[in-house]
Amino acid sequence: MTVTSATLPMLFADLEVVSVERISPTFVRVELGGPELADFGVDGPRYDQRIKLVFPDPVTGRRTSTQGADESWFATWLEQPAGERGHMRTYTIRDVRGSGEQTTFVVDMVLHLEGDLVGPGSTWASAATPGDRLVVLAPRRGYPYGGIEFTPPPAADLLLVGDETAVPAICSVLEQLPDDARGIAFLEVPLAADVQRVRRPAGVEVVWLAREGEELGAGLHDAVVAHLGIPGATVEVDAEEVDPDLWETPFYSSSGEQLPGDLDGIGGTYAWIAGESKVVTGLRRHLVNELGFDRSRVAFMGYWRRGVAMRS
Repeated sequence: MTVTSATLPMLFADLEVVSVERISPTFVRVELGGPELADFGVDGPRYDQRIKLVFPDPVTGRRTSTQGADESWFATWLEQPAGERGHMRTYTIRDVRGSGEQTTFVVDMVLHLEGDLVGPGSTWASAATPGDRLVVLAPRRGYPYGGIEFTPPPAADLLLVGDETAVPAICSVLEQLPDDARGIAFLEVPLAADVQRVRRPAGVEVVWLAREGEELGAGLHDAVVAHLGIPGATVEVDAEEVDPDLWETPFYSSSGEQLPGDLDGIGGTYAWIAGESKVVTGLRRHLVNELGFDRSRVAFMGYWRRGVAMRS
């Protein structure tokens, strides 16, 4: 039997832009809606839930069709030229509004990466207006989907770290934490004007770091290692040894290494770090190699790699 897009184990839906807000020089907030979002749902808090957005090709304007999609749709999609299938990128659900067929996703999009390759997501977001359309892949209620990496042990002290590409995920996590949560979040953004108001538990400190033209990740690195008790510590990271697909959680490693997937125990420190791969690699070495962090209590994710085009 052919599985239609209405019964795929994930939402594969054509959405319309409901509203667009330039919330800072670097971020555009886009609200997306469509009746299919009535079936959105996850098991528990969505925290840093990732979704896929498929943008129209900026040259041809062609959009991916969701009509008649079955379980082979992705392989079929990949076989098409980019100008016909559009471009898939990963984003975090910043917020969910409404209910039923009036449900909408709020997605905060980074407009540029300071001279690095500007991708189709940034290009689309810079010109988005209400009524524009794109395609989403997102969790369908009652089906496993993945895409949530924030999995701290009970009563852990939280360490959240990210650059502008991770700001939406960290802010989403902060707003969903229980009232008794404790820890600290470091968020680096290009400009002081990019600092946002974000709800958080009283026991979680939020530190915003504005680069204002300084080297990407330098201030973030210094602030985190100082917080960990090793101020001024540096680790040289050779660009050749940086995995552009860097992604390691207690349950998965992009290197293919077997991990324990064990989050037993209560308390201790739990680190969630995401952003540019070279910066994340340096911080990972401090935590795991220098400070002996248990790898079952850390999640390190390379959301992008400087000078390398982002992929899906």
